[in-house]
Amino acid sequence: MEEVKLVINFLMTHKVVLSALLIVLVLMLRRVALSRIRGDVAFISEHQRKWMSRTKNGTFAIIVITLFILWQSEISEFALSLTAIAVAIVVASKEIILCFTGSIQRASARSFRIGDWIEVGKVCGEVIEHNMMATVIQEIDLHHGQYHFTGKTVTLPNSMFFTYPVKNLNFMKRYVYHSFSITVRDFVNLFLIVPEMIEQIEGHCEEFIDVARRYNSVIEKHAGVDLPGSEPHVHISTTPTGEQLVHVMLFCPTEMATHLEQRIREDFMQIYHETFTDNKLDTSMPAVPYM
Repeated sequence: MEEVKLVINFLMTHKVVLSALLIVLVLMLRRVALSRIRGDVAFISEHQRKWMSRTKNGTFAIIVITLFILWQSEISEFALSLTAIAVAIVVASKEIILCFTGSIQRASARSFRIGDWIEVGKVCGEVIEHNMMATVIQEIDLHHGQYHFTGKTVTLPNSMFFTYPVKNLNFMKRYVYHSFSITVRDFVNLFLIVPEMIEQIEGHCEEFIDVARRYNSVIEKHAGVDLPGSEPHVHISTTPTGEQLVHVMLFCPTEMATHLEQRIREDFMQIYHETFTDNKLDTSMPAVPYM
């Protein structure tokens, strides 16, 4: 009993050690609870997501309340003595504080790490450095359907993480869902050429399709959602002005996406020409697709 009292007195005297022990204990309990909630299922249900979120928020609240109670006297003394100075510091260094807290938010949420592809606002790139004030990325041209580096280095202040959502695109470094559309001016039955188009696309994807299926399964298991799959998809729609759109989506290696798109466009032009122009379905004006 005497030893227990000594331990308690030691912990109450050294509050830093007690705080660290409490945080470790709560985090361990949270990890066990999250593991039990998730189980061994591949896809997380909405019910599981709710309970996982409640568990994370509840443990965070417990840590904050416990630390506040433990350090209440010190916080009160510190707040009273530095209130006026703190107000002046906050007003004068608002942006610096936002950058600092943005770094804490990034680290606590584990949004990304060095080497990941991220998108913040309209900027996409690979993270090459991050510190307490800023994050440095090598820009990648994703918004134009390209996946190459532009050669530009972008420095993002960490305060941006409170303004814009951070999208982690790390899985796109190896394989990507690449989508593009082909516009056809004349109204013909494009569904006639869809089977041949899919056959041609599958031929182009034959060399990597097995690896793509395995990688797609890895992404599904990690994300806990059902993705479109690794097979190529072709569907047809129309624009408000009456043109037809041939939409193509394929799961392919990132470095091959642009090259495959050009080959598929070439195949479409050839199949379209052989099916419709050579058969003289429209003798007055050759039906030529444009992209």
